[in-house]
Amino acid sequence: MAQCAPSGLIYRERSMPKTGVTYDTVRRLALALPTVEEATSYGTPALKVSGKLFVRLHQDLDKIVLKMPFNRREEMMAADPQTYFITDHYAEHPYILVSLARVPADALPDLLNLAYRAAASPAKKRRV
Repeated sequence: MAQCAPSGLIYRERSMPKTGVTYDTVRRLALALPTVEEATSYGTPALKVSGKLFVRLHQDLDKIVLKMPFNRREEMMAADPQTYFITDHYAEHPYILVSLARVPADALPDLLNLAYRAAASPAKKRRV
């Protein structure tokens, strides 16, 4: 799989109207990646690669939970905390919450590729 450079699209300014991103949009894009399987997680639709979760619909139905390395997660939250954020539950887990109402649709391929690669690679412990 080709390396995916960080895109300026992920951090685009938010003075635009709602993007119209739905979980179905996320699902359609993610299923185009190799060996992605549909599943459930915490009672919501999810997608896995090699049995590992990389994206799921959050139980509040207005955001997705996306696998993300800690360093990228911190960068994204600093750049756009209204779109990319975590709750206390995710503080020690390599996931980020992404607002479906705020994320640009054209940022989804980069986001999903990052999450896919994070889930497909061997697990690494976070250094404190």
